[in-house]
Amino acid sequence: MVEVSRRRAIEDVASDLFRANGYAGTSVRDIARALSLQGASLYAHVTSKEDVLWAIVDRAATRFETAADAAEVSSEIRRPGDPIEAISALIRAHVEVLTADVGEASVFVHEWKALGPERRTAILARRDAYEARFRGRIIDGIAMGDFAMVDPAIASTVLLTALNGVATWYDPDGRLPANRVADHLVQLCLRMLTEASR
Repeated sequence: MVEVSRRRAIEDVASDLFRANGYAGTSVRDIARALSLQGASLYAHVTSKEDVLWAIVDRAATRFETAADAAEVSSEIRRPGDPIEAISALIRAHVEVLTADVGEASVFVHEWKALGPERRTAILARRDAYEARFRGRIIDGIAMGDFAMVDPAIASTVLLTALNGVATWYDPDGRLPANRVADHLVQLCLRMLTEASR
């Protein structure tokens, strides 16, 4: 248990440093110093800086996937087959993950490309599958006449790019709580998808 908590402390500190300085701009020594450890002592808990990045990115990817799974189930229970309900639930779930741990989310959004080729390929596949959920709901909405005739791949990319920006600007102590930020983003995204269909 102590090892798990030490490992998580390392990942949390690294996440803050990666967010502030970037992965390339953060050294193992920086992480160790922030934890009041000797650089060599850090290697008793982690094998490399990339392993720490991988742990952060993998955990964040799992959080996004789990939240999207739950959103898809709940939207089907509330309004089966409704693409507006489905995309709204996905947007809200995405924002909830981004705002729950802004540091981790920011590292996921901005630093995953620093992973080695094998891990980068694995995360890219997961990101593509995740984006396909949004694209699928957009395709459904176009087919049902709820969404404008837009390119679904471009629309889902634009939507997720805008949402991922939350990791850059959201402040937990800011003017709006996370759920109100999500409300506004749902409204803006739906307006983008539906405006031209009216």
